[in-house]
Amino acid sequence: MTEYTADVVVLGGGSGGYAAALRLAELGKDVVLVEKDKLGGTCLHRGCIPTKALLHAGEVADAARSAADIGVNVTLGGIDPARVRAYREGIVAKKYKGLEGLISARGIRVVSGEGALETGPAVRVGDDLYRGADVILATGSYSRSLPGLEIGGRVLTSEQALDLDVIPERVIVLGGGVIGVEFASVWRSFGVDVTIVEALPHLLPAEDASSSKALERAFRKRGIAFQLGRRFASLTQTADAATVTLDDGSELSADYVLVAVGRGPATAGLGYEEAGVVLDRGFVQTDERLRTAAAHVWAVGDIVPGLQLAHRGFQQGIFVAEEIAGLSPVLVPDVDVPRVAYSHPEVASVGLTEAQAQDRYGSEAVKAYEYNLAGNGRSEIIGTSGIVKIVRRIDGPVVGAHLVGDRVGELISEAQLAVGWEAHPEDVAPFVHAHPTQSEALGEAFLALAGKPLHAL
Repeated sequence: MTEYTADVVVLGGGSGGYAAALRLAELGKDVVLVEKDKLGGTCLHRGCIPTKALLHAGEVADAARSAADIGVNVTLGGIDPARVRAYREGIVAKKYKGLEGLISARGIRVVSGEGALETGPAVRVGDDLYRGADVILATGSYSRSLPGLEIGGRVLTSEQALDLDVIPERVIVLGGGVIGVEFASVWRSFGVDVTIVEALPHLLPAEDASSSKALERAFRKRGIAFQLGRRFASLTQTADAATVTLDDGSELSADYVLVAVGRGPATAGLGYEEAGVVLDRGFVQTDERLRTAAAHVWAVGDIVPGLQLAHRGFQQGIFVAEEIAGLSPVLVPDVDVPRVAYSHPEVASVGLTEAQAQDRYGSEAVKAYEYNLAGNGRSEIIGTSGIVKIVRRIDGPVVGAHLVGDRVGELISEAQLAVGWEAHPEDVAPFVHAHPTQSEALGEAFLALAGKPLHAL
């Protein structure tokens, strides 16, 4: 056995882990980064980046289908899965090469192999031990399944769905959360018949009810079927198809079934509890500064209860790096972390839903305004419908923003500033939004809540 030492050892090279390593190196720390697969983790290789590349390919296909409506004569000859895959993999490869270069330029030591936490604190990789003054746990998450539902054959998780080399005719999606609606969206753009099964009353059930209903209207218009309030009961499959039985006894059949019921924390068998880290249903328990119960051991990203988003992992990784360095950073609470589903149309939000705001402050103390994108010139030009909904405390700050429409994910940062800085609509209303842009829809909502609507009644 060989023992090595460093200021900080990071276990996991995904979004949270590599962000922590990069910031620590900036702060002059000697860092060891342990990763069993590839730097970048699920987000870069099997999640955020490749799925959004697929969604863009779907957007291009949809644009080709409707091009004649605006006087552009284009024929869609079909979808070539091999070329779509090459496009997607090319983007991932470029991002991966860039990340490797950045890690190398910062002088971070990368150790390839599966690590396990030991007391000390330290991380063991094979016969070698990497001991740090601090250890950061950032081992990410895995695709969950349902009880009695085995992955394999015609039953896929998002990882297997990315690797499909055919365009199916029919797909059933179990789960109407972000992963489910994104894959349903891209498959529909590729011409697939899609049915979503969601146990809760709405698609994207964690979002504001107005956003969920707007997405459901858009999906109906696109021909995406969904069954809400229905639960998976059982599944049978043959070499050619899979049949899902629901809790009401009805059956659905398709070429493939995508299991999109969320992601679980990747913490099993990594020595966490043996080293003094407390787990609850697999998630690492931390205090408000992301310290675990084990001295000088921290946790970031998907293994920490809360939103499982790459940018939350970035923020937490940077936070812990600065906390270790004694800089007393500010941690952004989950409610102020922006959320985006990159479906067609997109759904973006930050802050409290209207119902959450009413629960927190009282229904008489909350006011919401909903602006229809039909009144926005840029949205009309690009052919999208949707809403912008702003929630405020009466005579108080903006506490939530909820947007539905193509490309609205690009608007959520402005909304995050308004919510995070506790701005009043009256504070934001005087600022001018360029015309014509979709950002004007946010401006219109702020104007209306400030009592001086322009293009709305």
